[in-house]
Amino acid sequence: MIRTALHIAFFLAVVTTVTAQCPIDKKVFRAGETATYKAYYNWGFVWLEAANVNFNVELSADKRFYNLTSIGQSLPKYDWFYKVRDTFRSRVDTAHLLPYFYLRKTSEGGYKVDNSYRFSYSNNKLYTRVSSSDSELQRDTFDLKPCTFDVLSAVYYTRSIDFSNRQIDEKIPLSFIIDNEFHDLYLRYLGKEHITTRAGEEFRCIKFSILLVEGTVFEGGEDMTVWVTDDANHIPVLVEAKILVGSVKAYLINIKNNKYPVKAIVGNTSR
Repeated sequence: MIRTALHIAFFLAVVTTVTAQCPIDKKVFRAGETATYKAYYNWGFVWLEAANVNFNVELSADKRFYNLTSIGQSLPKYDWFYKVRDTFRSRVDTAHLLPYFYLRKTSEGGYKVDNSYRFSYSNNKLYTRVSSSDSELQRDTFDLKPCTFDVLSAVYYTRSIDFSNRQIDEKIPLSFIIDNEFHDLYLRYLGKEHITTRAGEEFRCIKFSILLVEGTVFEGGEDMTVWVTDDANHIPVLVEAKILVGSVKAYLINIKNNKYPVKAIVGNTSR
């Protein structure tokens, strides 16, 4: 329960129409950025180190797309109990961060899901292939709603939101598709806090909650909170979420090749 490019051609008029409704305030990452997180699971009064999660950004050969990858794996010592092997990939255009291709291959406790989406802005269609351990392969075609993100591209899109002029409790809309269902959700800006990581590094952070989709892991509601660095990078430092059987946290362990110098760090309390 812990987790965390095929179509190139597009028409400028279509993309302009779509992006006018979901403008990017500022791209805060670059090709080559890698981020590593350690996930913890709450067991009673104890937080157990449970999984590693990695994020990576690469530039396509034609320099028109970012290839985003996230891989999550449970620690070997817990594989006997609940083995997790998750891979998410998304291809987004470098200009607007709109997704063009999405792939999900996950295996969690033996339950497998295999999804792929192709976003076609030339005819406003979304083509999907979805299968899982309890369902055969299904192919579907949907009308593509403006500003629709997959789960991984939504992570990088939200990092690019400008929070500087937001009011406390202000809602920021976010639409995405998961398991062949469209959801209109939102972020809620909660202000600023200092966060100390498990390694003892203290960061000035922007805090917001995310409305979750009810399903096999989450109850739904604003049960996920995210803290990102209060600087030009908006690097997620801590993610905390309630799940059906407890809660999870993911702390930043390492960040490399970030676009801007990290100015939000206050100090290291472990020294």
